[in-house]
Amino acid sequence: MSTPPAAVLDGQHSADLRKAARALLKAPLLLAHGPHADDFRLVRRHASELREWFDRNTGWSLQVDAEAARLRKIPGALTGPTHPARDVSRTGAPFTRRRYVLLCLALAALERGEAQIALGRLADQVVLDAADPRLAAAGIHFTLDRRDERLDLAAVVRLLLKLGVLRRVAGDEEAYVSGAGDVLYDVERRVLAGLLATRRGPSTVRADGLDERLAELVAETALDSDDLRFRAMRRSLTRRLLDDPVLYYDELNDAELAYLTRQRGFITARITELTGLVAEVRAEGIAMVDPDDDLTDVRMPEQGTHGHITLLLAEHLAAVHGPVAAAGLRQKVRELAAEHGGFWAKSAKEPGSEGELVEQALAKLSALGLVARRGDEAVPRPALARYAVGETVVIDSRTPGTTRMPQQRKANPQ
Repeated sequence: MSTPPAAVLDGQHSADLRKAARALLKAPLLLAHGPHADDFRLVRRHASELREWFDRNTGWSLQVDAEAARLRKIPGALTGPTHPARDVSRTGAPFTRRRYVLLCLALAALERGEAQIALGRLADQVVLDAADPRLAAAGIHFTLDRRDERLDLAAVVRLLLKLGVLRRVAGDEEAYVSGAGDVLYDVERRVLAGLLATRRGPSTVRADGLDERLAELVAETALDSDDLRFRAMRRSLTRRLLDDPVLYYDELNDAELAYLTRQRGFITARITELTGLVAEVRAEGIAMVDPDDDLTDVRMPEQGTHGHITLLLAEHLAAVHGPVAAAGLRQKVRELAAEHGGFWAKSAKEPGSEGELVEQALAKLSALGLVARRGDEAVPRPALARYAVGETVVIDSRTPGTTRMPQQRKANPQ
């Protein structure tokens, strides 16, 4: 018997809605032109359903117009350092403090500027704004005369190009960095206006400390009833399950843990229905696993020298109990180099390189929720156990009905 047309249409609708939701989770800013144009059209077609789901379950607002779709994501944990802005180049290096400051100053200058701007003009405006006494008192000072400062500004501009805030008209950033030329850009003002993802304007925040300012930026309205408090917890927990690789129970307060214990099935089912992510529930926490291995910006295991070293250190950390000092990990890398160095890049075997190798490995393990950083120590987290190597099991082949099977099993790292 053939499938009824209504069922076919319902199945196609659900598949398209899921694809649109996943596209927004991968890239919360989608443009009507460029490499994500097909995803944008899909999101625009299902904008009403997506807007209702994200508002109800996460508190994220979705704005869609003819030019862009913007999901204003607010993280579940405000102080997590594992989602930095990254260089658009192949290195994907996280932004430094100076680049973040340049990014904010550049956005402020573009907001006040015209429909077109030259990179040199943008640099002049950044230098002028950085001379504000309040910024100077915070130790912020730019001249953009030095090559390293110009490189940082070029990295910021390339990020804005990728986001669609700027569109290159003529010129090249390398020419600007070397002092041999300039670059002209169109400013996409509607995209620029949609970048800020806060519940209130930053200028209205009165708190002093960074943590307090972040909390005030995204604070919800007064939670003066049980229904509002439960809604806030549901949204926060859903955000963390969508955004973070692992949600550990020991990271929740008593009220959050009690609510999650009661509502875990409902929350995870809603996420699975929309996104296709599957809940892996363990004694220590929950991970929403992606069978398609598509919704992640950090992968492990990974090919290449750094990927191999990270995997070997994960195996080492999974076998120990308690914190491990960075010095111990550097020593371990030196030992691993003697055993596996023939497969590594030459630079990874040079004396003194182990410090950078350990730092890169720990940054990835931390981003995946596999270790916690406490000062100069790495603390293994429960999810790291999936990278442990099991003990070899030998079954005597002389026993009837058995075969000799030496096993060295690594848990599935997906």
